[in-house]
Amino acid sequence: MKIYDISQEVFGCCVFPGDPAPEKKTLSSIEKGGVCNLTAFSMCAHNGTHVDAPFHFIKGGKTVDEISLETFAGTAYVTEHSGTVTGDDAEKILEKAGESDPEASKRILIKGKATVSPDAAKVFAEKGILLLGNESQTVGPEDAPVKVHLVLLGAGVVLLEGIRLSEVPEGVYFLNAAPLNLSGADGSPCRAILIKER
Repeated sequence: MKIYDISQEVFGCCVFPGDPAPEKKTLSSIEKGGVCNLTAFSMCAHNGTHVDAPFHFIKGGKTVDEISLETFAGTAYVTEHSGTVTGDDAEKILEKAGESDPEASKRILIKGKATVSPDAAKVFAEKGILLLGNESQTVGPEDAPVKVHLVLLGAGVVLLEGIRLSEVPEGVYFLNAAPLNLSGADGSPCRAILIKER
């Protein structure tokens, strides 16, 4: 079995422009005479590797704690793409994923510097996928992310943003990207991993 950690380290992670960066505070240190080491931290729910719940852009949409864990844990398909993912690209990705493993086509992870177009978002939404992951901090264009989010989150597709797939070959894996159980939250950091049976 091979385990790929596809998460960013939190304190050195990428941050979407305008969002607050994670902050770490040492509350107690053995080196400084404390009885234990104790750390506190604060961060935006969308720093680094994180999930977007529908509530992030959809009024009345599901919050992180309302989404079934089956969405975040299951067979997934890693595909590589560079540039804009068009509607035709999305169709081909889903077809290839389905040929590899029909269950894997429910969770698509896009490797590379890729931006999902509104047309691709519509295809993914219409096909009823559960989760769409990508390496950038937002699934749509950074300067205009709203439309793509509205299409995907409006259809209940959960987003897994800021993953790291450079060491992961294309193919089928078991994904575990469970978010923190944050009541009423629009998103959450997660420790995302992929498992490949040898």
